[in-house]
This record gives sequence, C-alpha cells and structure tokens, in this order.
Amino acid sequence: MGNHSDDHPAKPEGTSEVEAKAGQTVLDKFENPGLPPHRPRLADTEPRAAKRAERQVVVLFLISVIGTLLFFFAYFGVHLDQSIGALRLQNMLLGLGTAFAMLGIGTGIVHWAKTLMPDHEVSEERHELRSEADRQDAVEIADTIIEEAGIKRRPLIRNTLIGAIALAPLPAIVMFRDLDLNPDVNKLRHTMWKEGTRLVKDPTGTPIKAADVTIGSAFHVIPEGLNELEEGKLNEKAKAVVLLMRLNPDELHPSPGREDWGYNGIVAYSKICTHVGCPVALYEQQTHHLLCPCHQSTFDLTQECKVIFGPAKRPLPQLPIKVDAEGYLVAQSDFHEPVGPSYWERG
Repeated sequence: MGNHSDDHPAKPEGTSEVEAKAGQTVLDKFENPGLPPHRPRLADTEPRAAKRAERQVVVLFLISVIGTLLFFFAYFGVHLDQSIGALRLQNMLLGLGTAFAMLGIGTGIVHWAKTLMPDHEVSEERHELRSEADRQDAVEIADTIIEEAGIKRRPLIRNTLIGAIALAPLPAIVMFRDLDLNPDVNKLRHTMWKEGTRLVKDPTGTPIKAADVTIGSAFHVIPEGLNELEEGKLNEKAKAVVLLMRLNPDELHPSPGREDWGYNGIVAYSKICTHVGCPVALYEQQTHHLLCPCHQSTFDLTQECKVIFGPAKRPLPQLPIKVDAEGYLVAQSDFHEPVGPSYWERG
C-alpha cells in the first residue's frame, strides 16, 4: 500500500478543504445586492383599477358595519321563547354578526394596503433619535405616511373605516354591561327538584328505574315536568340538570349524613361546573372522574365530586335520591346548596 500523501499536495495554512477545492475566498462583508426593481400594480397605472379597489375596500368596511348591526338585531330583536330553536338562532346570528364585524375591518385594511397604499421598498441606515430635529423628522415621516396612504384623498374609505371602527367595540360593551355583577343567589339556591320528583332522561323525558342504571353507565337527567313548562324552561333546565351514575357501592366514600343520598351505588350530581358554569359532560368510567371540557376542572365521583384538578373551588352539589314504590328514581329534596359558579358572593 502506497502513501497517499504524494497524491494530494499540502494545502496552504488557514485555508479549508472546501475553499481549496472551490477556490472560494473569505469576504469581510456581504456586498449590498440592492433593491429589486419596482413592479407597479394595476391600481398604480390605471385610474379605473384604483377606483375599483377603493370601492372594494368600502364594501368590506360596510360589511363590518352590517355585521355589527346584525349582532344588535340578534341581541335585542330575536325573542327567546324558551325554545332551543330560538336560542340556537340567536347564538348563530350573534356569532355571524361578530365575525363579519371583525372580518370586514381586517380584510378591508389588508386589501387597502395591498392595492392602494404605496408599496415602494426603502432601505435606511439605523440611527438613534436623539435631537429635537430628529423628532421633527419623525413627525414629518408620519405625516408623509398619512399623505401617501391616501386617507385625506379618499374620504369614502376614511369615513367608512371610522364608522366600522366606531361600531365594532359596541357589541362587547353591550355584553359586558349586561352581566349581572350582583346576582340574587337565591335564584340558584332553589330548582325544580323537590321530594318525590322523578328523574327522567334528557331530552326524552323518560322516567328512569334503578334497574336500568348499570355500573359504569351515565345519564343526563332533568326533573319530570320540565319539558312541559310554558315559560322559563331553559332557565330551569340550566339550574336543575344533573348527571346520574352508578358505581360499586364499596368505591363510594360518603361523608357523615350523606350515607343515604344515593341508592345502591347510584348517585346524582349537578351538571353545572362550579367554576364558571360550563356543563360537565365527560365521565371517565375507569377513574370515576367527571371532567369539565371548558377549563379542565376534574371532580372525583368517589369522593362526593371533590375537585382534584383545575380552577373550580368547590365540589359539584349532590342531589339526594331514592327509589319510589314502583322502582323509579326520585329526588329526596332539592339541592342543599346553590348550583353553578362559586365566584359570586353567597350571602
């Protein structure tokens, strides 16, 4: 085997193998490639195209205004007759109105910038603003930007933008002002549940026998007679809806005085999360945990729905239940504490 050093001549010091093969040299700094040539847009060269783009921006701002008005129509004009259909219609219109209000402003400004505002690329050296002269230069630059944006020359765009921006925050203001900051807790302390009220399936209203509830099963339950209400149906349901589950009785650990609040491992708890009132709808059969999907508050069913994770501060209220003479599950009484969120003052 020969020595390969003869086949490859020695490289000069300080030169890498790549540089030696490619003949590259090390530069002190990159050369300035300059700015690419400016390509004028259609609106820059054709007045009709610029006018068309201006009308499109105005239409987008008007869509924002219409979206805001749609929100107010849905909020004040849609009559909630306690039916699910009316509630869904209002929620849909509220969502569409808010979406169009925000989308119209955003897309309008973007379209304005892309089609009508100056798009020349500029390169400037960075320097500090230290003197009053520099600050005056900054003011002049801002004035130049306003002038080049065409706000003064395009009053239709300016006026529709001002109108859209003025109306857009109003839905949020109305919704926040409508919040009840000092609610009457007694409204949440009492529900439709009372002694002897049958537990029925939601939404069919079918009564539930204890024999129908198997270990590991979960039912969404409302009080019998709720579906027949003419007024206040949704409000009553929001307070009274419960989750019904059955566990092995040996896995339950009731506190003193609550030993008879269930029946043979069947227990019922309020479905309304004690954090901000979202519906607790996820039941983990293996761990016996109830999970609120909004903020992941987790309640342990074996420990009277004690909070084991998340922002909720108190357990879910338990509904005492028993079995009547016909084998149907009925309530022993109403909840012994208010249902729903815990952030209100509870006098």
